[in-house]
Amino acid sequence: MARKVKHPEHANHERWLVSYADFITLLFAFFVVMFATSHADKDKQKVVAAAVKEAINQGTLVTTVAGFLGKSKDNQDIHLREAKPYQGAPQEPKVPENKKDKTPPPPKESAAQAAVVELLPSFQALSGDLQKEIADGKLDVSLEPRGLVVSMKEAAFFPAASDAINQEAYPIIEKVADSIRKLKNPVRLEGHTDAIPIRSKRFPSNWSLAAARSIAMLELLEQKFGVSRGNMAVAGYADTVPIADNGSAEGRAKNRRVDIIILNQFGLATEPEKIKQAQNKAKEAPAATNPPAKEPAAKPKRKRRTKASPEP
Repeated sequence: MARKVKHPEHANHERWLVSYADFITLLFAFFVVMFATSHADKDKQKVVAAAVKEAINQGTLVTTVAGFLGKSKDNQDIHLREAKPYQGAPQEPKVPENKKDKTPPPPKESAAQAAVVELLPSFQALSGDLQKEIADGKLDVSLEPRGLVVSMKEAAFFPAASDAINQEAYPIIEKVADSIRKLKNPVRLEGHTDAIPIRSKRFPSNWSLAAARSIAMLELLEQKFGVSRGNMAVAGYADTVPIADNGSAEGRAKNRRVDIIILNQFGLATEPEKIKQAQNKAKEAPAATNPPAKEPAAKPKRKRRTKASPEP
């Protein structure tokens, strides 16, 4: 029999496609992994980083990590009360033995804090004198960075839509005037209204009513209670500075008020220069009026001249 002739195998020139496909597959998997890791939850990372940083600073790293994880590596619950502080946490600096007895210097007060302390005794005294009126809701006494604020409610001091001060409120105003005369600080009188517009022949707007009430309070303090007019100033704010919601009747009642502000050094900084000079003169006034002993010595000289004139 004739043997079959074996034909020579043809060379496969496309085997490189297998290696290329494997390489492309590996590249695809690599970039998928890179893409997935680059889109981690950054918000959670920030929260964890901030918590760990705070724990390191406060020496409670183990407690904080336990709070996040809830369990240990062995799947056992962690007892937070037994967790020890992180040994690498910053500690308080050791004070040398020769300096332990020395008390640290008190922290420096800011200008606003020092200004509040300036009128603290007057605030306490005035709050005690007006305790009943404050409890009845007729006024409020408070300390602000600019000074001592006495907020007088309309219901107790003014008739509705009027700038005439009720005479029944004079004893209350007298107590405030006594504090003003003792302190001799500049005084601001600020009128406020609610948001409901007023239209009358005397007061065409809330601005005119607020300013008129401030002026009426100034004239009463000067004419009846002896407060210097040059030490006071008036302002009208209408409904622009509410302290309560104008949407309710109770809120509107609180907004209708006249505030008497006894300015301190911090509040005085925003006032005109002449007001500052007036305050300095008022503080120096007692020293100038203390020595009136020279006046009696000058009177006898005038009498001698009048007696000598008729003799010739």
